[in-house]
Amino acid sequence: MDNNKQHWDNVYNVKAEDEVSWFQTYPKTSMEFVGLFDLPLSANIIDIGGGDSHFVDALLDKGYKNIWVLDISAAAIERAKKRLGEKAAQVHWVVSDVTEFEPEVSFDFWHDRAAFHFLTTEEKIYRYVSIAENAIRQDGYLILGTFSENGPKKCSGLDIKQYSEASMSARFEIAFERVKCILEDHLTPFNTIQNFLFCSFRKK
Repeated sequence: MDNNKQHWDNVYNVKAEDEVSWFQTYPKTSMEFVGLFDLPLSANIIDIGGGDSHFVDALLDKGYKNIWVLDISAAAIERAKKRLGEKAAQVHWVVSDVTEFEPEVSFDFWHDRAAFHFLTTEEKIYRYVSIAENAIRQDGYLILGTFSENGPKKCSGLDIKQYSEASMSARFEIAFERVKCILEDHLTPFNTIQNFLFCSFRKK
C-alpha cells in the first residue's frame, strides 16, 4: 500500500500535468455522462483517483455544489488545490486508497477514469466493488473508464487489468444494471493512442 502511495506521490512530484499519459485539458466524455444523467446541481459526485484531473474544474464551472475528489496521492491533490485556488475550498478532498475508503455520504454519481484498472488482484477488485455498492445510493450512477482489450497493458510503469464490456459488467452485475458503454481513443500528450472503455451503470 505504502509503495503504491509512494509511486503516485513521486509521479505527481516529478511530472508536470501534461507529462502524464492520462492528461486531458477538458474531460469531454466524463462530462457527457454527467449530462446524460441530468444530475441536479445538488448531486453528491465523487471522482475516484481524480488526482489533478480537470473533471473537478468542469463540475465547478457547471455549478455543482457537492463534489468529492479521492486520490491515494496527497501530492496530486495539493496540485489540484493549487490550480483551483480559492475554488478548492468548495471541494471535499480525500487522500485515501480507494480500497480503504469509508464514505460518509451516499453518492449520486461515482466517476472513475483510469483508477479501477490498476487493481489487479481479486481481493482489491472485490473490495472496490463492495465499497461502490454501499456508497452509491439506489438509482445512483457509476461511471468507469478503463483500458479496453485493445488498450495498453501497463500505465505509469504499473500493470493494469484490461476490460471488455462483458467482463466489466460481470464485476458489477449484482447491484447494478448497465446503461451505456462506449469505446474511445484517448490521444496522450505524447501523440500516442490509448483505447478506453467507458461504461455507465445504475444502482438497482
